[in-house]
Amino acid sequence: MKLKRLYIFLLKTFLPLFIMTFGICLFIVLMQFLWRYVDEMVGKGLGISVLGEMFFYAALSFVPTALPLAILLASLMTFGNLGEQFELLAMKAAGISLLRIMKPMIVFLTFVAIGAFFFQNNIIPPSQVKMWTLLSSMKSKSPELDIPEKTFYNEIAGYNLYVKKKHESGLLEDVMIYDYSKGFNRAEVTVADSGRLKVSTDKLYLILMLYNGESFMSGEVQGTRSNDAIPYRKESFSTREVLIKHDGNFNRADESLMENRYVGKNLASLLESIDSMTYKLDISKDLTSRQLYDQSYKKTFTTYENDRNETDQTEKKPSLKDINFDRTFDQSSPSVQLSLLTQAKSAIERLQVDYNFKASMLASEQKEMRRHHVEMHKKFTLSFACLIFFFIGAPLGAIIRKGGLGMPVVISVGLFIFYYIIETIGTKMATNGVWEPWQGMWLSSAVLLSLGIFLTYKAANDSVILNPDTYVNAFKKLIGKRITRKIEKKDIIIFNTDYMVLANSIKELNDLCNHYLSKKKLWISYFSFWKTVGKESELEQISTLLEQIVEEGSNSDQSLVLNKLMDYPVINAASTIKFISNKNIAFAVGLFFPIGIPIYLFAIYQRKLILHDIETTCKVNDELLDIVNKSLSPDS
Repeated sequence: MKLKRLYIFLLKTFLPLFIMTFGICLFIVLMQFLWRYVDEMVGKGLGISVLGEMFFYAALSFVPTALPLAILLASLMTFGNLGEQFELLAMKAAGISLLRIMKPMIVFLTFVAIGAFFFQNNIIPPSQVKMWTLLSSMKSKSPELDIPEKTFYNEIAGYNLYVKKKHESGLLEDVMIYDYSKGFNRAEVTVADSGRLKVSTDKLYLILMLYNGESFMSGEVQGTRSNDAIPYRKESFSTREVLIKHDGNFNRADESLMENRYVGKNLASLLESIDSMTYKLDISKDLTSRQLYDQSYKKTFTTYENDRNETDQTEKKPSLKDINFDRTFDQSSPSVQLSLLTQAKSAIERLQVDYNFKASMLASEQKEMRRHHVEMHKKFTLSFACLIFFFIGAPLGAIIRKGGLGMPVVISVGLFIFYYIIETIGTKMATNGVWEPWQGMWLSSAVLLSLGIFLTYKAANDSVILNPDTYVNAFKKLIGKRITRKIEKKDIIIFNTDYMVLANSIKELNDLCNHYLSKKKLWISYFSFWKTVGKESELEQISTLLEQIVEEGSNSDQSLVLNKLMDYPVINAASTIKFISNKNIAFAVGLFFPIGIPIYLFAIYQRKLILHDIETTCKVNDELLDIVNKSLSPDS
């Protein structure tokens, strides 16, 4: 079955953006890695092949970090471009839903998510082993020898070198060597007028040829008191060759150590390690508890009672329960009391030190096991995150309808930082044992999944959730700024305004408003408010009649009438607690829950605004009635 042309078009639009954003994201995370470890690589004479190998394994290791961000950015740009160029609108106008438009990308990213799991399980562990082993080898490698002028150089173990001036020919002037490789008590200081430095063929030694100098070395004398003078040895030379051990080669560390860590294991190895570690921990805990019981007083009492029961009942062997230890202690001599207290204190301290050590060992093993659990869950959360980020980026792009690298990049980076913060918090909580490993590792996925479902639902229903006017109008309503009516003169009027009926309606509305203002006060009873669920029938009548007057008057051909109709406020007769329709439930909420008090106070504030709107309505009624009466007069 051939793919539909629409699906081919969408895939051709998405794939180039996905490849481009993936390359950009991978480059960014690689640069972040380089900035973090640049001090470990620079100035050590590492070859291009070593650095290339390092960046290759680092690129493989950072694919799980770059892939979700690339999917988010690519989907956001794809649907943003479609919305900006009205192609998305054309598809919806043709009867194609948003989920059907997303279908080819969903299928493609499902295969990407499956491939990401196998990549995370089979490629990432050896890449992590190679990368961290190379980085460890780089850290341990000695830096390239570059002795600065007029500064002590201490990068060579056991030596401090000082050179006053260096020539381009390699000649060093005023050389000083401080050698403490044999210990500070046998330090040797060598000064020379000049010298030359070179490295041995195998790069294991530095050969320093010195000219016209002296050396000073402390003598080693047995039994010398602190205030006695310590002899030293002085030697003058015209030419002297100093051999300094300095390994300048790049030696790779053993990878077997890193392979046994959690970062170097696939899913099967992790499960096997978790089973063995769980079995080992159970045995250790059982053994520790038995040892603690054997050394406790409860064990002593139990053993004594069992021995007593096995003896002949005719022998009056006293029970430990019958012995008053406090009285026996008080009757002892002070020296015996001191000895007993010392022995008890020493026994407790030994026991405390022993079990503190065992507790720390158990805590370390438990943390290592939790890290294995965390690494196991990571192999699944990556694949799930790929799909989640698509269901965030695609509907978000359809809503904002902005393509390019401007707004999508800003939104993507913000969402990814939010995701990274939650993931970091969950990982730390799981590693430290505050949460279960599955709770910490799936926290970010659970949060973003709800966001993805919400955005997909809003985008499928053409929501204006990201329209700034929506939030501006809501804020205006909250602070009491009312909506302004907009009425324009119609070019073609089918039904002309009946000014007699309009005048009668205005009078009726005026009577209702005056009656409402005469009876209603600002403050109402708390319980009365909750009994009526905040609804008022009179207010609903006023609102309905007002809208009828506006609708009838909008057919007028007189500009004065239309302009005055725009002065009418929009009266919202809906209940303040419209989310609770049942009166009994509303009364229970107001009676038993503290949240009823702020809702009641907010309703009083809204009531104040409504009373002001009704006063404005009365004023506009009088002015509009004068205009309508003039229209009804014969002279008009």
